[in-house]
Amino acid sequence: MRIIISPAKRMKTDTDTFDCYQPPQFIKETEILLAYLKELSYEEVKAIWKCNDKIAGLNYERLRRMDLCRNLTPAILSYEGIQYQYMAPGVFRTEEFTYLETHLRILSGFYGILRPFDGVVPYRLEMQAKLHGNNLNSLYAFWNGKLAKQLFSESQCIINLASKEYGQCISNYLDGNIRFITCVFGEMVGKKVVEKGTQVKMARGEMVRFMAEKQIKRIEEIKRFNRLNYIFADKLSNDNTYVFIKEKDFRKNIKARNSTF
Repeated sequence: MRIIISPAKRMKTDTDTFDCYQPPQFIKETEILLAYLKELSYEEVKAIWKCNDKIAGLNYERLRRMDLCRNLTPAILSYEGIQYQYMAPGVFRTEEFTYLETHLRILSGFYGILRPFDGVVPYRLEMQAKLHGNNLNSLYAFWNGKLAKQLFSESQCIINLASKEYGQCISNYLDGNIRFITCVFGEMVGKKVVEKGTQVKMARGEMVRFMAEKQIKRIEEIKRFNRLNYIFADKLSNDNTYVFIKEKDFRKNIKARNSTF
């Protein structure tokens, strides 16, 4: 079983807490991307990043000085987004880190696939970014089926906690041998399940923490997830999609349905 998640835009350097275990698996491809980005002007990379001058200035300076072999941070500790705050890897125990090193994979536009203790540097490059090179216009085309092939070589059961932009790097290459389960975290609005961005990120982080703490080995065990007031909604789920609904909304909806009979 492998769990896939998205990266975060905000990153930090932490070379003191833990050592890195190994370089990323696709470091050669990352070197190609870095060489391409370093050839661009400030205005060109800012257009790719689609951000304000403060953020662009910080990342342009990072890019200018970037060395893929020095001042490395374990990937699991390098990202600072909401999902990672709720995952809270800084307080994991040894057995939880060991679980994640085996089961968790972070998808990245710059690094491809990251194991938790792969050494990385701060970067900014989203998977959906539009590039402008003669032979490098799309990161989806650049990575093509490489990421899926690597993931499928590790496991035939994938739990998708990634955003659509990143998850499609894997889902577009599914075959009949792979079980690919997407987790949905939402609220009932009328008869529809509505996902809210910030709460989804929080739930994804909590799900990773739940799986690490419980040392989940069988896919069906994640149905026991009950954090942030979510509960598994069996009637809304199927073999490929596990739906978790805010408990108060779910029970209120069920009660309303029963009252119509």
